[in-house]
Amino acid sequence: MTGRDENVARLLVCGNIDRCDDGAAIWAAAALLPGLREEGLRGVDARRCGQLDIEHLLQAASVPLIIVDTAIGIAPGTVVTLTFDELVSGKRGPAPSSSHALPIDQVVGVARQLSDAPIDGLFVGIGGSDFGFGRSLSTPVRRAMAGFIAAIGAAIDTLAAHPVPAEN
Repeated sequence: MTGRDENVARLLVCGNIDRCDDGAAIWAAAALLPGLREEGLRGVDARRCGQLDIEHLLQAASVPLIIVDTAIGIAPGTVVTLTFDELVSGKRGPAPSSSHALPIDQVVGVARQLSDAPIDGLFVGIGGSDFGFGRSLSTPVRRAMAGFIAAIGAAIDTLAAHPVPAEN
C-alpha cells in the first residue's frame, strides 16, 4: 500500500466499561481480538479511545478506520454498519450516548475538513438503553452481542478485502 500505514485497519473502540451499555464496544472488541490474533490477521491496530475525538481520526488519516461504539438513535440491541459517507450524508442517525459529545457524523465531517489526507472507513454501532453506572449490559444489548461482534469482524474483513482508496 503506497503512501499509507501498513495497517489493514485501525479499530477505534469507544465507550466506558463502567457505564453499562456504553461498555458494549469494549466487551465486543475484547471478545473478538483474541480470535484475530489466533487467525493471524495482521495489521489491525485496535485502540480504546473512550470518547471519539476529531484528533483520533486525524492521527489515523489515510488508514482505513473502523469506529465501534454504543449509540442512541438506534433501537436498543440493534446493530448497524455504516460507511463514513453514509454517516455524514445529513440524515440524523447514531449519536454517542454522552450528551456533551459531538455526534459521530459531525466528528467525521470536521476531521475530513481539517485533514489533507483521506479519512474513511466504517462505523459499527449497537443501540444502547442503559448508560448508568455499572458493568452490566441491558438485556437487549446482551442478547445482541454475538451479532455486534460478528459485525465488527465483518467490517475488518471488508476493509481488508477492499481497502479505502488512497485519495478521496
